[in-house]
Amino acid sequence: MPARLLYTGQVVVDLVMALDALPSSGGDVLARSATFETGGGFNVMAAACRNGLQTVYLGRHGTGRFGDLARGAMTAEGIEIVTPVSQDHDTGLSVALIEPSAERSFISYVGAEGGLSGEDLHSVTVQPGDYVFVSGYSLLHKHKVSTLLSWLGELPKGAGVVFDPGPLVDSPDSAEMQAVLPLITLWNSNCEEALRFTGCGTIADALEQLAEWLSEDALIVVRDGPQGCWIRQGSIAQQVPGFPVTAIDTNGAGDAHAGVLLAGLAAGLSVEQSAVRANAAAAIAVTRWGPATAPKADEVDELIASAQR
Repeated sequence: MPARLLYTGQVVVDLVMALDALPSSGGDVLARSATFETGGGFNVMAAACRNGLQTVYLGRHGTGRFGDLARGAMTAEGIEIVTPVSQDHDTGLSVALIEPSAERSFISYVGAEGGLSGEDLHSVTVQPGDYVFVSGYSLLHKHKVSTLLSWLGELPKGAGVVFDPGPLVDSPDSAEMQAVLPLITLWNSNCEEALRFTGCGTIADALEQLAEWLSEDALIVVRDGPQGCWIRQGSIAQQVPGFPVTAIDTNGAGDAHAGVLLAGLAAGLSVEQSAVRANAAAAIAVTRWGPATAPKADEVDELIASAQR
């Protein structure tokens, strides 16, 4: 069976608003635009699907307008949904505030996606070669984390565990993080998250520290914005350069990078080749407005080819 991406994180709905500047406390500003978009883990899965990787959503989704929007978006991308509709809650909402610099700020409300059961996770049989994606946000949901950790410990040999700490998991000290660290086969984060998690001042030091905490053969990928990304496996670390573009919205760029990276690895490409494709996908994503702006494989091919001319 071909490798699949099994996503255990959270799909939410983003209310995306473009602002000239964030308001001060108690203040008010007028947004230049506002749209509802499916976001969160959807962005990673959409990027993977658009680049040829079969993808399964193992998280929960709610009943109501936001749940309907999330399911419609996943179905349109070809993402397989294996868990039933949660009848008690709607899917959660995140307000994404985008400034002219392309920087974004979030305010999130947790809905149905904040829970999970063993029955949910066992609705699909994990095969060797599959990539199981774990979001740091999941470690913070009390109705999800213990079930998820127990299931991760039962995965078959040969299944990869991809971990993205996100902005809220900032150290290795919690019991949940200590349980996850030995299971990680692919660490995937941006530079700020890696520095915060390790307490280091440079990417080189962060890569070294992560290598000490993770298994010997774990792959570490740290995104570095326009500079591309750093990869390390074993004792070998290298920077893979990015593609120069003019960014208008960075929302979802890291997710595009992660999904395309996994699609490349699943297709049998080398780590460096996969990283190049991921850098190209992220570069294209930041030139588009919205959270789920990952390009398709032919668009990635075109950017890489144009850069080589």
